[in-house]
Amino acid sequence: MPRGRLRRQIALLAAVFASLAGPAARAADTPLAQAVGREVQAALHGTAALGVHVVEVESGATVFAYAPDEPRVIASNTKLLTTAAALEALGPGFFFETRFLFRGSVKDGVLEGDLGVVGGGDPSISGRANDGDSLAVFRGWARELAARGVRKVRGDLYLADGLFEPLEIHPDWPRGQLASWYEAPIAALSFNENCMLVRVSPGKRGRAAVVETVPPVPLFRLDNTARTVAPRKRGLHLAISRVDDLLRVSGAVAENSGTFDTWITVPDPVAYFGAALRTALAEEGIAIAGRQRPVEQLPGPLWERVAVYRSDLATAVEVTLKHSQNFFAESLMKQLAARRCGLGSWHEGIQAVSEFLVGTGVPAGTFALSDGSGLSRRNRFTPRHLTQLLRYMYFRPDGALWARSMPYAGEDLGSWKRRLANPPYRGNVFAKTGTLEGVSALSGYARAVSGKLYAFSILLNGARGGWNPHRAQDQIVMALVDNG
Repeated sequence: MPRGRLRRQIALLAAVFASLAGPAARAADTPLAQAVGREVQAALHGTAALGVHVVEVESGATVFAYAPDEPRVIASNTKLLTTAAALEALGPGFFFETRFLFRGSVKDGVLEGDLGVVGGGDPSISGRANDGDSLAVFRGWARELAARGVRKVRGDLYLADGLFEPLEIHPDWPRGQLASWYEAPIAALSFNENCMLVRVSPGKRGRAAVVETVPPVPLFRLDNTARTVAPRKRGLHLAISRVDDLLRVSGAVAENSGTFDTWITVPDPVAYFGAALRTALAEEGIAIAGRQRPVEQLPGPLWERVAVYRSDLATAVEVTLKHSQNFFAESLMKQLAARRCGLGSWHEGIQAVSEFLVGTGVPAGTFALSDGSGLSRRNRFTPRHLTQLLRYMYFRPDGALWARSMPYAGEDLGSWKRRLANPPYRGNVFAKTGTLEGVSALSGYARAVSGKLYAFSILLNGARGGWNPHRAQDQIVMALVDNG
């Protein structure tokens, strides 16, 4: 090859790679790109670690990009990956199943034998789906058992949770927040999202505050030093914490203050499931004389089905995305791992989701995945990865279900009631947020005033104190809708 031609090709390649590597790589300088670019430049006053990628969904053309290939911590945007992988692998018609069984013979109202439950990794056995009655599923089981003439069980309660790995807390999760609802442990047998409501009410002045758990399941030891004090006393502080199975309540409540509720995670999900089931059976007049026995699988044959509780994947996906429920996301990841890889573990779940992402066109080796919910700071993806996923899912048969499961602008749901709540944005933006300390992510779909549909991802890391990243993200999306 002539030397001059070789130099020209080298220079051309260098220019191409420089344009890809630079943070301000963007599409043609259109009015849309200019408008979005102005808002991106404004956002850089609040963070230097910003990535934005916007594509027109039908064509796949990039219409704006700023640092689109720099990996960022994505927080709860991770749930987009987990739910999409679960929908593709399991199908929207997939149902979780939890089986309630017994063995032995019934005579004069007494079961001379045992009860058993086989966990299917269902995250929905709770009050969320049963008008607030967390014991509703178990009450139904009690009625089925009573219909068979059972009023007392002589044997034991076996709880089979072998579908998921024994590891219930992800090693990346902050250890100082394990009692918080958003770090609930993950098990194949779970009840009430593995949390218990702790309710503190004032007692008589000078006496201890009243502490209840809802539902009234005997799971915790209680250390209550909280006192009831006179009304209008300033500086009152109430603290509720858990160390293993010890529930500590301290501080003070005012005599006329009403109740204070908070959710606390449980230390042993399977024990909690069993205790709640025993409580519900007792309330329906059925006593279990034996012990609880956690096992991987029910021992021996001859078990007879009493009842099966089923819930659907589509509902679980909606709870995961609309309510950003970490417990549901991690349960989905382990369910996916169990069905695809034979073991419901985080390791196999990461493998299953990663394989799915590569199948969507995300290059292998360009991302890092550690859990299913985004609690881990080791989940690192680029804006381009997320728009690739969004566009892929748009053309899937279940893509509309997935998109509708995201919060939308103006929805009566948390901060979305106020975000982008006015026309032309209201109802035209479906997106998933993500928040950790110093991290804010927003990825989803936006329909512009022109009628064109765009997929976008806005990832901010290292946000400076006192700056509002949500406002900056909203301004970028507004520019997209107004000018797209």
